[in-house]
Amino acid sequence: QVQLVESGGGLVQAGDSLRLSCAASGRTLSGYAMGWFRQAPGKEREFVAAISRSGGYTYYADSAKGRFTISRDNAKNTAYLQMNSLKPEDTAVYYCAARVGVGLATISSQYDYWGQGTQVTVSS
Repeated sequence: QVQLVESGGGLVQAGDSLRLSCAASGRTLSGYAMGWFRQAPGKEREFVAAISRSGGYTYYADSAKGRFTISRDNAKNTAYLQMNSLKPEDTAVYYCAARVGVGLATISSQYDYWGQGTQVTVSS
């Protein structure tokens, strides 16, 4: 199985940028489609973005379109989430996830492996 570790979270001001990283170990990341989810206090975990195994296909939640970019570097066994123009409503714990199945997925139950999460806090 694959182990995932997120990093790059922090406290930023509205309008700032952050790049989250998701480092994989145990298995080659190229065998998995990847996704990013987030969970704010008192809310359910929600889909943010997904990327195919090769990186050729991506999909975003409406809240992320135009501001966030998901990418991956299979040679480095790492996936990324570049977040620009951050808003206070982006405050959440961000999780990366790996999916064994084929194709992109937006539902958390469709992912097989999860990281521990990294906190992103955006102040107004």
